[in-house]
Amino acid sequence: MRLIVTLAVLAISSGDTLVVSLSKDEPGQRKPSILLITLDTTRADRMGFLGSTRGLTPALDAVARTATVFTRAYAQAPITTVSHATILTGMYPPAHGVGQFGAPLPASIPYLPDVLRRQGYHTAAFVGSLVLDPKIGTAPGFERGFDVYDAGFRMRNPGEDRYRTIERRGDEVASRASAWLTSAGREPFFLWVHLFDPHDPYDPPPDLKRRFTSAPYDGEIASIDRTAGRLVESAGPGAIVAVTADHGESLGDHGEDTHGVFLYDAVLHVPLVIRLPNAGSGFNRTTRRVTTRVRLADLAPTLLDAAGLPRPSAMQGESMMPLVRLKPDATGTAATGTTAAGTGAVRLKPDTTGTTVARASVVPGFSRTDDRPAYAETEYPRQAFGWSALASWRSDRFLLVRAPKPELYDVIADPGATRNLAASRPRVVAGLTAELERFLAPGGLGGSGGSGGSGGSGRSGRPSASGEAGGSGGTRVDPAVAERLAALGYVSGSGSVPATSGVDPKDRIAIANTLHDAMVAVEDARFARAVPLLEQVIAREPGISIAQLNLGIARARQKQYARAVPPLTRAVALRADDMRARYELAAALYETGDLETAAGHFGIVASKMPAWADARYSLGSVYARIDRIPDAITELRAALALEPRHFRANLLLGRILTLRGEALLAVPYLRTAVTVQPDSSEAKQFLAEALKNSK
Repeated sequence: MRLIVTLAVLAISSGDTLVVSLSKDEPGQRKPSILLITLDTTRADRMGFLGSTRGLTPALDAVARTATVFTRAYAQAPITTVSHATILTGMYPPAHGVGQFGAPLPASIPYLPDVLRRQGYHTAAFVGSLVLDPKIGTAPGFERGFDVYDAGFRMRNPGEDRYRTIERRGDEVASRASAWLTSAGREPFFLWVHLFDPHDPYDPPPDLKRRFTSAPYDGEIASIDRTAGRLVESAGPGAIVAVTADHGESLGDHGEDTHGVFLYDAVLHVPLVIRLPNAGSGFNRTTRRVTTRVRLADLAPTLLDAAGLPRPSAMQGESMMPLVRLKPDATGTAATGTTAAGTGAVRLKPDTTGTTVARASVVPGFSRTDDRPAYAETEYPRQAFGWSALASWRSDRFLLVRAPKPELYDVIADPGATRNLAASRPRVVAGLTAELERFLAPGGLGGSGGSGGSGGSGRSGRPSASGEAGGSGGTRVDPAVAERLAALGYVSGSGSVPATSGVDPKDRIAIANTLHDAMVAVEDARFARAVPLLEQVIAREPGISIAQLNLGIARARQKQYARAVPPLTRAVALRADDMRARYELAAALYETGDLETAAGHFGIVASKMPAWADARYSLGSVYARIDRIPDAITELRAALALEPRHFRANLLLGRILTLRGEALLAVPYLRTAVTVQPDSSEAKQFLAEALKNSK
């Protein structure tokens, strides 16, 4: 579909803002379809179109040749759910309220798929990991506005393939998406495809594994490149295409192995490519490079703008279409700004202090192209370890990291952020901190109660001026959700987080790395490796409850129940309302024969988490062992009301009823048990006995 550009310059106080929209050739013409591809854990410096010489991304490089490349795009968080919430709402984390895993996306805030469906779009999402599965509680509310939300993940049992349980390879995700895309009557469509492959553990497909034996992360990037290329081809030339990453990966940068803790470029600088419909004609014939700093919060408003649709006023990001429409110079650069590699075509102007600060050029009669300040935050250090949360602010040539020990970097002179200037440039720190405070304040652009933020949660855990968390609140993570996140190596306590101790994460990053490795080992049932790693963490920092919990779990899975009880007891003492820790403690006590104490802990869990079927079953099971049969029956029936095909609850309730002389009532439960696990000889035996006694 050919689109006509309609330019409208709004006369507002600054006199330099341009709004660009697209109108249709004729009133009845269809709206353009939209393909959004998000690459999980993908560093910008691996992209050929951003200067990489590794040769990993030929397909995306080809897309970029007929698209606009934003060379300095920044994520607002290094956590998958938080960043995707920003991408899809056009709002900053304090406003959309998704500050950690399992935090629900509020129904009151604008959401791109919901906006598009109301405009007549067919909408579908295909995600690559349980971390974005709304039905299992890791991303509640993300399904809103989608006609189809393809997830359906589950926990992996020992020996099972991770790609059939907790994640899918990109090829399978793309195949599912392409099948939906090629079905009849899908235009205009909004299709979001999430490719999880580059997330650790790095495990490229077999053909690439051989090629990238010494660099498996690069192999994962090569894998998603070819997958993304096929998806773009499937969408057709008439679709708007956006390809970006939710965040990057540290790979040892500043001492961090993976992501989640720090806010440096390795995890926040992301690739961003936008291709307009029918690229290859007019000004779309070659790559357009926008060097102005932009944010992922700007993506949703941009896609709506590109489609010629109005942007909800609550969206806090700014459309990037004015930058897309700037006339490029001879190098193909459409807008200029400060870059980590140099100033390029930037005009340098002294600021009020005499310091030379890079300012982007202004096109006469068009929009001003000054860099957009970029906010980011991470609650993960506080939620996972009880350390300080962090926030960052990128403005002009500087990166400010707000932490117990503040950090300031001149990213023009020091693109690797290796020289902290906070002590020698206190006035700059004070000025940038004031900008950040204004941004986050109620009524500020990024504040939860500010412009567009009325629908957010206004959570109290956002970092304060000192770099510490502003409270001990936060969304309680369901124990089952915490277990699912642990399967991906994420630390997530299921109780409230104690007030931060003011620990600066950069002083403890080695502990975070070791704990991550240990948790991955627990998930992979490599307990011999996990236990010494967990013991190292606990020796250095015994107050990390998740380390105590995982040590207890590892020992319990090795059937060392008596040795599991002490660390599990410590985990409960550290977080009394962590129901997962209390559940694991009760299970270990049960196995040691301390049934009365186990019943007490299971009872607390069941009362606090009454919708957790396993907790209700476990309480019923221990009641049966201590001859509280009526109470056992009550709990088992409660478990089955929540999960009718719960194998153990059906088996135990059927057996109890048979032994009570109620075999006729027992038969349906035992039939269900056999249906759920047809290989269970015990279930078959109990059913045969019940059938015999019911005659």
